[in-house]
Parts: sequence; structure tokens; C-alpha cells
Amino acid sequence: MSAQIVPNGNRRRPDLHLINDEDSVFEQDILRNPGSVEPWLAYIQFKVQHGTTQGQAFVLERACSQLPRSYKLWKMYLEYRIKHVSHLNAALYANEYRKANALFERALILLNKMPRIWELYLHFLLRQPFVTRTRRTFDRALRALPVTQHRRIWVLYRPFADSVAGITAVKIWRRYMQLRPEDAEDFIELLTQAGLYTDAIKASMGALNNTRFISKHGRGQFELWSEMVNLMIDHAADIGPSHETGIDVERIIRSGISRFTDQRGKLWTGLATYWIRRGCFERGRDVFEEGLVSVMTVRDFTLVFDSYVEFEESVICGLMETASARTQKGIIDDDADFELDIRMMRFEQLMDRRPFLLNDILLRQNPNNVLEWEKRAALWGSNKSEVVGTYTAAIAAIQPKKAVGPVYQLWANYAKFYERGGDLRDARIIMEKAVKVPFKSVTELADMWIEWAEMELRNQNFDDAVRVLAKAIQAPKRSTVDYFDETLSPQLRVHKSWKLWSFYVDLVESVCSLEETKKVYERIFELRIATPQTVVNYANLLEEHHYYEESFKIYERGLDLFSYPVAFELWNLYLTKAVDRKISIERLRDLFEQAVEDCPPKFAKVIYLMYGNLEEERGLARHAMRIYERATRAVADEDRADMFNFYITKSASNFGLPSTRPIYERAISALPDNEARDMCLKFAEMEKRLGEIDRARAIYGHASQFCDPRTTPDFWTKWESFEVQHGNEDTFKEMLRIKRSVQAQYNTDVNFIASQALARSSRRPEDATKFEGQDSMEALERQARAPAGFVAASDGPSMTGTSQAIPSNPDTIDIDDADVDE
Repeated sequence: MSAQIVPNGNRRRPDLHLINDEDSVFEQDILRNPGSVEPWLAYIQFKVQHGTTQGQAFVLERACSQLPRSYKLWKMYLEYRIKHVSHLNAALYANEYRKANALFERALILLNKMPRIWELYLHFLLRQPFVTRTRRTFDRALRALPVTQHRRIWVLYRPFADSVAGITAVKIWRRYMQLRPEDAEDFIELLTQAGLYTDAIKASMGALNNTRFISKHGRGQFELWSEMVNLMIDHAADIGPSHETGIDVERIIRSGISRFTDQRGKLWTGLATYWIRRGCFERGRDVFEEGLVSVMTVRDFTLVFDSYVEFEESVICGLMETASARTQKGIIDDDADFELDIRMMRFEQLMDRRPFLLNDILLRQNPNNVLEWEKRAALWGSNKSEVVGTYTAAIAAIQPKKAVGPVYQLWANYAKFYERGGDLRDARIIMEKAVKVPFKSVTELADMWIEWAEMELRNQNFDDAVRVLAKAIQAPKRSTVDYFDETLSPQLRVHKSWKLWSFYVDLVESVCSLEETKKVYERIFELRIATPQTVVNYANLLEEHHYYEESFKIYERGLDLFSYPVAFELWNLYLTKAVDRKISIERLRDLFEQAVEDCPPKFAKVIYLMYGNLEEERGLARHAMRIYERATRAVADEDRADMFNFYITKSASNFGLPSTRPIYERAISALPDNEARDMCLKFAEMEKRLGEIDRARAIYGHASQFCDPRTTPDFWTKWESFEVQHGNEDTFKEMLRIKRSVQAQYNTDVNFIASQALARSSRRPEDATKFEGQDSMEALERQARAPAGFVAASDGPSMTGTSQAIPSNPDTIDIDDADVDE
């Protein structure tokens, strides 16, 4: 069919047979509106519903050719072609894919600023086995689109780069990092996987130097820095020298050592490992040595030392294996054997240095630690020069005010070192310097003086020891210095140290006369630093030399200095010795009266008992009773009941039982309810022994007012037993009436009711059953013990066998046994 000219000016195409009569309406619309998209869209929609695949492609091709700048038409056409080949294998039907690619290229001639077209094209290319073409297309898309649209391309480009891997992926990622530097961690991981360790380290350094970098995985600066350092250490052999790569590994790790103090051991070990893996063994050994003398904690020291030992062992093992191989081959290498010997000697020296290195760590932590300096001196053993050097360094390093431990002990051990060597003159020189040190407290200075005196005593220089202590306690006649005034140096306050004076007085007492010892004691009293022990020691000293009256005067001076409770101990000793001395009774009475005059109730019991015992032995019993009566008012509340019992016992033994009645009466009125109840029972028992049954019954009646039947059943049991033995029916009923009255009185006490409810709730059920089971047996026993003619309370005679009911009297008192047991 020959070509014909159509009204739109184009030659008639040979495939016009695809246009049928149904399409004429759409063709006419296209002719009438050649620049409009709507007729073509309607035409395409009609072909989709009623046309063939070839017809759809024909209409879409004509539409895109006539309106090549229409994004909507090209998008429909391209999606149609992609759908057409989506089910085909890209390798077997490469021609079809090539046609689609050509169509995309045609569309991008005028629509290269449309990101959606690029996305369709790139998605389509990713399904094809063309890496280079796909990469170049991605690059074209990035060049064609504005930067604001690049994110849409990189969403596809990044997975493509990861799938390709290798150098291509690295190059792609480098471009991506210019847009998204926050993904540096993924880039570093890619570089590490690709074996580009130098580039990975540089990328890490760039991320760390970026102050606005925030890890997407929540890692901190230290964690990122640690990963970079580990990368440097693990791949030290793959990283070139610093002048080529620009990476100064040692400088980086040392900066971390100074910055991250809690990771020093790990970083020193890492730096040494870096040099070892680069083959610089001597450099690594130097790093280990530097680490051992610079770390500050035992944990870091252990980490560095163990790594150092492991390195030396590995080197020695390697040399030994080499030597063994040479021996098997019959080769003799003196240089190699000498190197092995040097290595072994160095290793042994390292192991010997470990205690000293560890001690250095502890001293670097705190140079004022006295105990560690002592340990260091002990490590040197008998090496005199090193021991002296250690003590000299310790004295220079320790600040006495900040010292941890007794500084005086360090000076004392320093002097003892010379003393053990027989150089007593140098030891004294050290002691003279030591007592001038500004110690932290007066106690330490006093201990220093005592150490000096003990050194003289060990060498049998008794006079020198006394002279040393006399110099230490030298002070003005009237000292106004306050022992606790911290603003004054210890040297100005040491003359008031009781510890120093105590040692001095013991020494003088041992080697000097009594008169000199008395002068020392008197000086202690003048300085007002005497303690109770000083008073006792001074008094005992005079007593040993038979100066009894003077020893009593010392006790009196001590009583003037000290108040209770110290004064109680002094009075106890003083009175005991005075009584044993058998001085006049009048003087002893004066002493006891002075003792009890201001004595607190807490301590009065012992003194009153001693006073009463004195009167019983050397005075009159009547006077002793008066003293015991005074004691019942003077002692503390917790001792009053015991004092009354003691008073009653003494009165009964001296004047008979009837004399105790007023004592019992006063005790009952003075003691609290619990103790008064026990006193009443004893009083009643005493009256019963005297045959005063009515008086005993009256005492029971008086005691019943503070004896609730539910809490104190023992009291009522005893009274009931008393009535059964000595009473009659009226007295027994009166006892029961009083019991009910008391119980009713306690029933109105709210606090008591609450406590009883709590007690009942805590009582075990089996206990209640046991008590109920005992009621009937106890009733029978009481009936058997009752005197003739005495009828126990009951519900009345048994009415078994009769139907006549006994009329009840509402005024009858119920004295059932169950009530008695309540």
C-alpha cells in the first residue's frame, strides 16, 4: 500500500490497518485537538478495554511521538512496556529488554528532570545483568536531577553498591558520604570488609573529628574511638607508615591513654601489640616497660604485666624451637645461644621485679601510704643502701598531715634498722629528727617519744630513757595550753599527753625512788591530766609503801576531780580499803555519809549495802536497819523491790517476823502494782505462819485491787487455796464477790480490753481446750478439800429421775466453778 498524505501532515504509516472504524471518533478528536493530551488518554483507555496489545502499543507510540514532552503519556507507555517484559528472562529475551531500554532513553531526552522516570528506568535496569550500564545510568540520574532529588536515587543506588561490593562499591559510597555523612559507620564497615583498613581508619577519624556527628546505632565517642584503635591494632601490618598514610597510631593511642584514665592498661597493651605486630619487638618491649611504670591501678598493672610476660614467653619459645632445630641439624650458633640466654635472664629479672612494680603502683596512687612504704623497705631485705634509700624517699614523700597510717612507726623502724646494725648513734640522730616532725596528732608524737625511750631501754640505758621522757614532758609550771587545740603544733601540746605521762611514771617507778615517783604523780595532778587510773595507781603505790593515810588523801583528791559514774568506782575502792583498814567507826560513818550524800539512785544500792554491813559488824543492828530503810528510798526504781526484800530479811533475822510488818506495809505502798502484788503474797504468807488468818485475809483483799483474774490467775488460786484451808462458806463467797468486782472493774478499762483481745487472738486453740477440760477436775478436788459442812457452789442438787422443776430465784448469787476459774 503506497504511502498517503494524511490531514495532519504526516505520511500514512504502513500499520494503519490497526485503526478500525471504532477508532474513527478518537482519531477525529485527535485531529481537532492535536496539542491536547485528553483525546489521547481517552483513546488509550478505549484501547485498553477493547483493543489488542499491538493496538495499545501503536496508540501509545503515536501519542508519545506527537506529544514528546508529556510526562503522563510517557509514564503510561513505559509502565506498559515494563509490564510487557516483566515475566520474561532478561538473559534469554535480551532483545526485548534492549528495546525497552531504548524507549527509556528516548523518554529521558526531554524528560531528564523527572525523577520518577529515572526511578522506573533504574528499577528496570537492576533486573538486568549489566553492572556497568546500570552504574553509569545511576551517575547520569544524579547529574541530571537537582540535589534535592538525589535521596530518591540513592535509595536504589546504595543496595546496588552493596550487592556489587569491591572497589566499585567503595567509590559509590564515597560519593554517597558527601550527601549523607551520618552513615559513616556503614561506610567504615564496608571498607573493613573490603580490606581497605587505612581508608576505614581515616573514615573513622573523620567521623570522630566531626562535632555534629551522631551515631545511628547509639554508639558514643569512646566506643567509636575504641573500635578505630582496635582496627589499628588488629591490622597493624596492613597499615603503612605514618608519613605515607598520615595516620600516627602511637600518637592516637597515647592521646587516649592521657584522656581515658580507666582504660590505660588496655591501651598500653594495645600500643605494645601494635608495634609487635609490625615486627618492632624492641619498641613493643619499651612500651610495656613504660606502661608498667605509669599505670595507676592494680587492675591495669596486672593486664600490662600479664601481656608483657606472655610476649616474652612467646619470644623465648620461638628462640628455643629455633635452637632445637639447629641442634638437630648439627649447627652451632653462639650468637643465637647468647641471645636466648639474654632473653631468659631478662625474663627472670622481670618476674623478680613484679613485687616492686606492684608496690610502685600503690605508692603512685597514694604516696602518703605509710604501710606501702614499709612493705617496700621489707622487699629489699638486707640490702642496706636500698633500705636506707627507701626510708629516705618515704620521709621526703609523706606529708604527715595527710598520711595514711602511723608515720611515727616509719621513723621508729628507720631507727631500728640502724639499731639492729649496732649503730646506736645514727639511730639517736634519727629519733631526734623524728620528734621534730609535725605529726598529725599529739598521740603520734607521744608514741615517737615512747619509741625513743624503749630503744634506750632495750640497750640498757635506763638513765637515758628517763632523760628522754623528761625532755618530752618538759613544760612551764602553770601550763595554759589546751590539749585539744588543733591550731597548735603537737610539740606544744605533748606535755599534756596522758599516754606519755603514764609511760614516764611507770618508768620512774621502776628505776627511781619513791620521792621522785611522788613528784611525777604530783606534777600530773598539777597539769590536771590525771585520770581515774592515775588516782588508783598513785593510791596503790602509797599503800604498798604503807602510807595508808596518804593513799586515802589521794582517793579524796580523785573524788574532787571526778563526778559520777567515775566517782562511784573510786568510792567503792576507797570505802573497801577504809573498812579493811579498821579505822574508827565514826570516821567510817562520815565517809559513808559523804558517799551517799550526792550519789545517784543508780549507784546507791552497793554503797548502802556496804554501809549497812559495816553497822552490822561494828555498830548497832538498829543503825543498820535505819540505813536499809534509807536505802529503800534512795535506790533506783528497778532496785527498790530487791532492797525491800533484803531489808525484810535483815529485820526478821535481827528482830523477828513481827518487826517486818511496817516494812511490808511501806513496801506495798511504795512499789508498783506488779511488785506490790508479790510483796502482798509474801506478807500474807508471813501472817499465815504467825497464825494471823484474818490479817492474811485482809492482805489478800488489799492485793486483789491490782490483780485481774484473767491475767494473774496465780494470785486468785493462792487465795482460793487459803480460803479452802482456813476459811468458811462466807469468807469463800466474799472472795468470789471480790473477784467478780475486780473483774468488772477491769472490763471497763479500754486499754486493758484491747490487750486482752490481742492475747486471746494469739492463744492456741488446744490451750483453750485444755483449760476447759481441767475445770471439772479442779472442782472435784476443791470439793474434796473443803471442810465438813462446807458446800461448794454448784447449779444445785441433781434432778435426775424427777420431773419437778425447781423455781429459780433471781437474787441468788451464782458461784459456779466455771466462774471461779475465769
